[in-house]
Amino acid sequence: MSIVLAVVEGALMFAALAALLLREAPVAPAWWTVPVAQAFVLTAACVGAFYYCDLYDFRVARNVRTCAPRLLKALGLVVVAVAAADALIPAHALHEGMPVAGVLLVAAALPLGARAALYGFIRTRPYAQTVLLLGGGRLARMLADEIVARPHLRWAVGVVTDATPPASGRSPFRYPVLGGLERLARIVERVRPHRIVVTLPERRRPEVMPALLEARGRGIRVEDAVDVYEWITGKLAIEVLAPSSLVFSKGFRVARGSARVARVVSFTVGALALVALSPLIGAIALAVKLESKGPVFFRQDRIGLHGRRFSLVKFRTMRPVAAEISAWVRDNEDRITRVGHVLRKFRLDELPQFWNLVRGDMNLVGPRPHPVVNYELFAREIPFYALRAAVRPGMTGWAQVRYGYANNLDEETEKMRYDLYYVKHLSVWLDLRIVFDTVKVVLFGLGSRAADVQPVTAATLINETRHATTEDAA
Repeated sequence: MSIVLAVVEGALMFAALAALLLREAPVAPAWWTVPVAQAFVLTAACVGAFYYCDLYDFRVARNVRTCAPRLLKALGLVVVAVAAADALIPAHALHEGMPVAGVLLVAAALPLGARAALYGFIRTRPYAQTVLLLGGGRLARMLADEIVARPHLRWAVGVVTDATPPASGRSPFRYPVLGGLERLARIVERVRPHRIVVTLPERRRPEVMPALLEARGRGIRVEDAVDVYEWITGKLAIEVLAPSSLVFSKGFRVARGSARVARVVSFTVGALALVALSPLIGAIALAVKLESKGPVFFRQDRIGLHGRRFSLVKFRTMRPVAAEISAWVRDNEDRITRVGHVLRKFRLDELPQFWNLVRGDMNLVGPRPHPVVNYELFAREIPFYALRAAVRPGMTGWAQVRYGYANNLDEETEKMRYDLYYVKHLSVWLDLRIVFDTVKVVLFGLGSRAADVQPVTAATLINETRHATTEDAA
């Protein structure tokens, strides 16, 4: 949906801006080429600014109220980009003959109008889907929580389970329980769901298979909860995965050709970055040295490709101590310097790692390398941890832009879900997306979370669809 919205908004803005600029352009041979080029550049700038302000992330931009302040921020970025382009190429100034107020009005009014129409549409009953969540274990609860946090899915969820309810009598799934597994056929007949998501550990249970087969024959989608969880979250439910599901998965294939291309690109980027950013690196080194005593760089042994050790280089952001309490930031926050806070917020402490790219210790994109001191703990406590070392670690990664820093074992486990998703779906396009998201993190200093996601209660959604009934909940 995000891509569709970006294309629609871009097309509307391009058409409106081109019409506005063509009306103001003087008539001359090929008079239309310059206004059309200007409209294209402005549209690209607007769409790019919207992306970097999370306007295409429905977990963040859930309604018009949450969109408006981000839209103003995006328009400010567009103005800055146009001014920068004007300063760099004054001979082709974008503002010549351009009604600036009209351009900003188009760039603001059209997206807000498109968003209002979109949000109104996804709240309508024809768009909503009725979903039956089949099962009552941990995976069912995990998936229910993730669906609640994504109201743009417009999934009206009902749970079918034989799990014993808690003493309070309230559903632990944040959705109504419609009945037991033995009543599945009757519930399907009355609710007529669009899809059934199966979370049962044993999917061939005799009391549900006939009803599921009949549902498939009627055109109802029957899906594995693990696949649905992966699709809507961008991470793997590692706690409930069976080893066989990974062994026979279509993913987790690292092609040699792709690995060589990634290595060449990483080496080239690392070498060019060290040269281009040398003035900035020098300025940061001076600031670190002047603020507190100690070395400019911080070195730490990390786990690399296939478990090999290497020395990671970063700018020092903490005051030195004789011995660290732990490798987690949470336990060392009181040691972070003023310069260190700024460097961490904008990820500038990572710049020396371009040297690790040149050396071949890391790639530009990949799972962040873990400290050696934590390796035994993670290998023992986090499922499938060894798979993480199947690819070369990176300066930035899927877990880094989707989650950020981890400060305890639970948060490291959450990051592991994202890391395994990356290893499973390794591709050039995923790497490009991670690079774009990393630029967003660096530019705006988003801290330890790429998106400010707040759960939205949706326990009553089952009553919003045409087919939902209350009779089966009795």
